[in-house]
Formats: sequence, structure tokens, C-alpha cells
Amino acid sequence: MTSKSKIKSVDFYRKIPRDLTEASLTGAGLSIIAAFFMILLFGMELNDYLTMSTTTSVIVDKSSDGDFLIIDFDMSFPALSCEFASVDVSDVLGTKPSWEKAENIIRERYDPEMDGRILLGKVDCTEEVDLCTRNHIQGYPSIRIYRKGSDLREADGHNEHESYYGDRDTESLVKTMEELVAPISLESQRVSSDAKLQTNGTKRPAPTSGGCRIEGFVRVKKVPGNLVISAHSAAHSFDASQMNMSHVISHFSFGKRLSQQAISDMKKFLPYLGQSYDKLSSNAYITNPKESNENVTIEHYLQVVKTEVMTGTNKVVEDYEYTSHSSLVHSLDIPVAKFHYEPSPMQVLITETAKSFSHFLTNVCAIIGGVFTVAGILDSLLLNTLRLVKKVELGKNF
Repeated sequence: MTSKSKIKSVDFYRKIPRDLTEASLTGAGLSIIAAFFMILLFGMELNDYLTMSTTTSVIVDKSSDGDFLIIDFDMSFPALSCEFASVDVSDVLGTKPSWEKAENIIRERYDPEMDGRILLGKVDCTEEVDLCTRNHIQGYPSIRIYRKGSDLREADGHNEHESYYGDRDTESLVKTMEELVAPISLESQRVSSDAKLQTNGTKRPAPTSGGCRIEGFVRVKKVPGNLVISAHSAAHSFDASQMNMSHVISHFSFGKRLSQQAISDMKKFLPYLGQSYDKLSSNAYITNPKESNENVTIEHYLQVVKTEVMTGTNKVVEDYEYTSHSSLVHSLDIPVAKFHYEPSPMQVLITETAKSFSHFLTNVCAIIGGVFTVAGILDSLLLNTLRLVKKVELGKNF
């Protein structure tokens, strides 16, 4: 009995005999209201517990040095024949090391004094400003191919040089040069310049009709670069004033192509996520050479931002969105369709996290205890107020 009495002495919730308690209408009303608020707040807390919360942050791109970026495209060129269509990619990592290695290889294989079919030259446009201006060099580094050793124009208005948009590694540069020089025999190189032009410099004019749909993807390094669609043929010449690089873009995206279901699922994280994934889609860029739009190169400037959605430690989706600005540029070179892309060094990280059950349980206890306590305080205030009113009515002083 003594032990039970000691245990009962630590009771936090001592009971009052029911006969000593009294129910009231105000207490009943407050109890109903308190119960309603408890249920309402419990439901809201349960919904918040079951809903995933997302946080958005901007961090440095975590891609490793060896990662590549996929450019996926689907375009139609109404005035470009697929026979001459060429897709070239270059980046701005620089061509100096590759160029110097290629120069050494070509010098060994095609000695300038003994052979002379391939002559390589290098110009620093920061020093030779006038020379680069006269030759309309607009980007660095640029590679020009002069088949006849000069950039003079013939009577038909054809350009005497070509711009190179291919890969800029040593192997690709050497391969391209050897393909260009392959039709030229060493014997023909030794004859007079006039005879050489007559035997090897004649090209057939390229037909202007045609149409081509170009679809596919390329893998590029995650550095600023260019994707160029141009006309190219070793056996044809092109009249720059008649070239029309008008095109309609059905799809243009970076990274793996996302399905509509994947894009729809992304919108549950952020309403605007996925809107710029394929921003150029369904856009048409049309020029008409007959309406003073000759020698028009169509350029697109794209700034690419990577977005990752994480659930816990698992990556749900990787999305590349971009802004685009397009312009028409008049050039003396053969017109091309050029896409300048520039990946951002920053990325957007969206993290989806679930609330812990302990946090939910704590909030539920706080809701029940808080509402019960506030209702008790209100009941006490109302009861004392009513008693005070009754005393005043009975004319009692206190």
C-alpha cells in the first residue's frame, strides 16, 4: 500500500471526482469547435506529410571532365539537296596543338619544296588585323581552304575559298587535307599554274533544286561550340548568291530525348520545368534570295543550362534547357545554318525530400495539445466573464 501511494504521488494527471465537475453550454460549444479544429489541422498536417517537398538550388555543374553532351535534332531544308548536305561540329578548346601536330605530319608527307600540293599557313588575327579584316574572318579559330592559292572572285561570282567546319583534332585535319589533295597528282602539280587550273580546277555547278530532312544526334564536349549545316561537294561549285539555307526545326534538344510522359512528370516538381527543353521546336526560318536576301547565313545562339531532379540519393531525371536568339547574317562566304551553343558552368539542382514520421507525430501532438489548451483558456475566460455579469446583475459588490 505504501509503495502504491508513493507511485500515485508522481501522477501528473490527478483526477477530480465527476460529482465535483459541472458541464456548461459554453464548454460544450467550445469542445465541438476545438474538436473540429483538431480534425481540420490533423488533416492538413497529414496531407503535408504525404506531399513531397522540393528545394531548388544553383550549384557548379558536377559533370566530370570526360562527360559528353548529346545534341538531338530533326530539321528540314527545303532548298538544300541531301546530296550536298553536311553536318559539322567544332568547339572552342582551340586548334593550336592539333594544328601544329598536323602541320608536322603534312610537312613530312608532302614536303613543300619537293611536293608542294599542301601548304599550311597560320595567322594571328590579333597582330594581322588588316589581313583578317580583308578576308572577313569573324570567328577564332577559323580554318580556310584555298584550292587555287588565292581568294579572288571569278566572273561568275563564286568564292575561291571554303570554310572548314569539321573536327579539329590532328587525325581529322590530316585526313581532310589528304582527301582534298588526293585527286591532284604529283605530276600535275609540277606543271604550270594555268595548266593545273584547267586540268584540276574545273567544277560543275551544283543544282539549285532539292530538299532534305536531317535527323540524328551528335556527341560533343561540354564546352562552347558550333553545329553547322552546310553544302559541300568536291565535284561541284556553289553560287553563294543563290544558296538558300532556310529551314524548319521539328526538334532540337540537348541531352537524352525526353518523352512527353517524362516532361509531364517533371511539372510536378516545378510548373515551368521542361518548357525550354525543346524551345526551337516548330520554328521556321525562311529566306528568299530573290528578295535581296542573298548570301544569308542563319545563326542561332543557344545558352544551355543543366537541371537535375533528385529524390533522396537517386537521380530521377536530367534535363537540359536553353534560351535561343536567332539572326540573319550577310556574309561573303557560302551561306550555312549555324547553331552556336554555350553550356553554362552552373546547373540547377531540384531535390525532393519526404518529411520524417517523427516530425509528423510531433506536429500532431502539438496540434492536439495546443488546441485543447487554447480551448481551455477560452472556456475559463468565458466562464469568469459570465459569473462577473451575473454578479453585476444581482447588484453584488466585490
